[in-house]
Amino acid sequence: MAVAVVKSRALNGMHAPEVVVEAHLANGLPAFTLVGLPETEVKEARDRVRAAIQNARYEFPARRITVNLAPADLPKESGRFDLPIALAILAASGQIPADKFGQAEFAGELALTGELRPVRGALAMALATRAAQRQLVLPAQSASEAALARGVEALGAASLLDVCAWLAGQAPLATPEPDAVPPAPDYPDFADVKGQAATKRALEVAAAGGHSVLLAGPPGTGKSMLAARFPGILPAMDETEALETAALQSLNGGFQHRHWQRRPFRAPHHTASAVALVGGGGNPRPGEISLAHHGVLFLDELPEFSRQVLEVLREPLETGHITISRAARQADFPARFQLVAAMNPCPCGYLGHPTQACRDTPDQIARYRARISGPLLDRIDIQVSVPALTQDELMQAAAGEPSAAIRARVQVARNRQLQRQGKPNAALGTQEIDRHCALDAAGDGLLKQAIARLNLSARAYHRVLKLARSVADLAGCDAITTAHLAEAIQYRRQA
Repeated sequence: MAVAVVKSRALNGMHAPEVVVEAHLANGLPAFTLVGLPETEVKEARDRVRAAIQNARYEFPARRITVNLAPADLPKESGRFDLPIALAILAASGQIPADKFGQAEFAGELALTGELRPVRGALAMALATRAAQRQLVLPAQSASEAALARGVEALGAASLLDVCAWLAGQAPLATPEPDAVPPAPDYPDFADVKGQAATKRALEVAAAGGHSVLLAGPPGTGKSMLAARFPGILPAMDETEALETAALQSLNGGFQHRHWQRRPFRAPHHTASAVALVGGGGNPRPGEISLAHHGVLFLDELPEFSRQVLEVLREPLETGHITISRAARQADFPARFQLVAAMNPCPCGYLGHPTQACRDTPDQIARYRARISGPLLDRIDIQVSVPALTQDELMQAAAGEPSAAIRARVQVARNRQLQRQGKPNAALGTQEIDRHCALDAAGDGLLKQAIARLNLSARAYHRVLKLARSVADLAGCDAITTAHLAEAIQYRRQA
């Protein structure tokens, strides 16, 4: 009788709990049993592991093999456990030494030839391994991803044979270079957009304070074009934000090394379901709002989305995270995104157009706008109209301000916020608003008139103050003046 223990990691939301892989060899008829709540992909590891061990020129034990994945109440999914299962069997049969098992963790999917294939969630596993102060052995492609998390000793292997040679002290494993990151992200430029100076100013305020935006205007006015360029004026990502974003993308297998420190831009189609937006599944995975974490979620043709789909945005817009609860498990994903939405003013799109006549009746327009609920609109900080371009604006060459110049002002304003309160203005709480967004007597009078005439809710009142704070930060002012407040109020007049 022989037992070997290898450590690995499962995935549960953004967390990667430790999994202990135990292999027990006993006398009896040859059998291979996997226990510990394995999903179908893990159960299929029996055939992959058997073929990989044999093709690596090791002997697959003709004994009664029991592999336990502990803890038993944590569901195990994907092929990441192939490598630790194979190593545990080889160590239990005495074919490889087990001396390094205590200081390292292993994950990787095995091909039938014994080669290692990349796995999802390498960054999430790397962050958990860093906290445990162990080495992490992964397939070479996944190891380069894990190496982005500084302080993690990630080792890359091409095959099962490479890992066994390293365990035996016969050959080292490759160490990815953590500093080999791609150049600065390249975004579409605001200079390509003709006209729309007022809308560009609203987006600059939104970028400075982390506010959500609704762009309303006729077709062809540049709403989608502006939204696509919005990530290019956001402040540069720091290492923590980049790691969180990359870890979420890694959970879906969508992380690409060239997108490191690039603000995500997610634009789901209006036929997307609520689960596609918030995430879910038997083994919960992040949805579009989490994949847009620290980036932009763009919803084009907002009223065309299902009412049920739009309502799921209300909680994450306020809290910055989403909790997915299922009968068997629960997962929590961050969702601190900036919502940029676009819509037409009416079903035909030409209400208020200077040259095109609107074909819709007032009742049709009212039903169209009613597809977006009042509570959701109340949570969108900036609501601006995007007018149609004049003939002169359309025919002249695009000569707008480049994104780099706008981003420089936004970065200065964001730095002021972080130094003052440690967070963007959009994330301020009630007491923080009272502390950092105080008004003078003239400002109080102006805001009282706005509350009365625009019927501002308590939420809208606080959002106006946060917007005014962002306008003042862009101007480099410590105090909020009536001019700053007036600009903030105009962004709520479209509600």
